[in-house]
Amino acid sequence: MFDLTGKRALVTGASGGIGREIAKALAAAGATVALSGTRVGALEETAQQIGKECPILPCNLSKMDDVDTLVPDAEAVMGGVDILINNAGMTRDNLFMRMKNEEWDEVIAVNLTAAFHLNRAVLRGMMKQRWGRIIGISSVVGVMGNPGQGNYAASKAGLIGMNKALAYEVASRNITVNSIAPGFIASAMTDELNDKQRESILSTIPANRLGTPRKSPPAPSSSRAMPLPTSRATR
Repeated sequence: MFDLTGKRALVTGASGGIGREIAKALAAAGATVALSGTRVGALEETAQQIGKECPILPCNLSKMDDVDTLVPDAEAVMGGVDILINNAGMTRDNLFMRMKNEEWDEVIAVNLTAAFHLNRAVLRGMMKQRWGRIIGISSVVGVMGNPGQGNYAASKAGLIGMNKALAYEVASRNITVNSIAPGFIASAMTDELNDKQRESILSTIPANRLGTPRKSPPAPSSSRAMPLPTSRATR
């Protein structure tokens, strides 16, 4: 496992699901982790599960004025930001012909525009110290598409393209920029799926189940079943 002792990480969407497990993993590796999200109570629960002091920085990523204060607040409380995890995401599903402007705008704002603002904000400090890690949590939907999620798919595909471009710009300063595109993961977001949507999604997954934010324990040695793939299992 990586040793992140002395590193300072900012995780958006840290109130539950994938974000909570990312924050716990970073803290377990030795990093100081600032937790951001909209639900303060859930962020406090994450901090309790981590078991050590974690700065809590509430932020509504749909409000750009709030977004633009997040990194300065994190730098002030931790002394800098070495690792940025753009994990926060939202959905406003609808068929393209029925999609309202605000459904498009809000998803793009939270999932893509906010990530652009946060990426840009951490770069000065990372470039000065010549070390940094930026990771965007995209989605398999951004690669494959998904009916009824044109806005979400566009935002997640945009995150991948933006991070690829930024990676070229900052690699010489020892800053890496990567995207992770999970499959369908059991979370508050997928809890909103109706039965028809869930059945449709499960039909595309060989294991016929959603993935989990935490790594599944290995199957018993006596089991004759093939290991279940976790990479196919979406956020």
